[in-house]
Amino acid sequence: MNRILALSLKELIAVWRDKKSRFILIVPPLLQLFVFAFAATLDVENVTLGVLNRDAGEQGFYLIERFRGSPTFSHVICLGAVEEIAPFMDMQKGAIVLSIDAEFSRRLDAGEKTAVQVILDGRKSNTAQVVAGYVGTIVNRFARDFAKEKSLFLEPIVLVSRNWFNPNLLYYWFTVPGLLALLTMLEAILITALSVARERELGTFDQLLVSPLSPQEILLGKTIPSIFIAMVEGTVILFTLGVIFQIPVHGSIPLLYLAMFCFVTGTTGIGLLISSFCATQQQAILGAFLFITPAILLSGFATPIENMPDWLQVATYLNPVRYFLYIARGVCLRGIPPSVILQHTWPLALMAVCILTLASRCFRRRLF
Repeated sequence: MNRILALSLKELIAVWRDKKSRFILIVPPLLQLFVFAFAATLDVENVTLGVLNRDAGEQGFYLIERFRGSPTFSHVICLGAVEEIAPFMDMQKGAIVLSIDAEFSRRLDAGEKTAVQVILDGRKSNTAQVVAGYVGTIVNRFARDFAKEKSLFLEPIVLVSRNWFNPNLLYYWFTVPGLLALLTMLEAILITALSVARERELGTFDQLLVSPLSPQEILLGKTIPSIFIAMVEGTVILFTLGVIFQIPVHGSIPLLYLAMFCFVTGTTGIGLLISSFCATQQQAILGAFLFITPAILLSGFATPIENMPDWLQVATYLNPVRYFLYIARGVCLRGIPPSVILQHTWPLALMAVCILTLASRCFRRRLF
């Protein structure tokens, strides 16, 4: 028992004296706890509602005010015509559009059966189902209060729902395109980080330093295989997405590959940056997950970014996963035009250049 206690104490002292291990033990758990607390939430809040009110009567106005007063809907945007609905949903300005017919007030005053149309963004199937329930509750409560005030027998207002981009609200239609971003990121970061760390751990990295290879050649030799493997992984996922899961791909495949290349190149640079500070594979794995976990949480993969606090939403613009996730889901589910793909690709290209430049400098500095 004394020997076990002595060995345990020695291990604790060794870990605590190592600055890198001490940093990994203290900072990542606190950081991940902080990010999880704010980002990983399935609560549906701060929903932006688009309203197309073609009713000139007062009842349509009163119904809209019910939504303005609801804590769930933080922004109510009035649309001027039916043609504005598609751009509103395509650009993800809001997850829901409420369409009120021109005969809404007249039918209510006459005690006739009336309907309100709700258009939901099916790409976020969980949010669509929850928001549809909120809308139904508000509309039915409005109808009940109106009937009580007018002392009328009023039939329930019919709520007609239309789910765009994912008509059947199949959750894997939402999840699988996002895995195209997450799994290619994991491949690129882990392969690069572990490759260099393994060389250092086995002692073979010193042999590379005395070889005729220049630092730039060593850098490329570690980067290119990771990019290739991650692109192959992305191709397999894309094939599985269309053939096995039967998820339609509506957008441009070549532009999707262009965005994937920029994304994979940037994440490979992150893996190279991590490996330049790690001496063992264990440190490389822990360092990789120090980036991977917050990147997934802040990408909008599982929880909508608009549900996060404003200051955390600003931080997501520095996350490359956010941009490629938007492109992957947009190309697969709704066929976003090439201009929108390029609009989200150039930040990935800029990040890739900046990250690779920083990683190469840190890598060369650690060589000598």
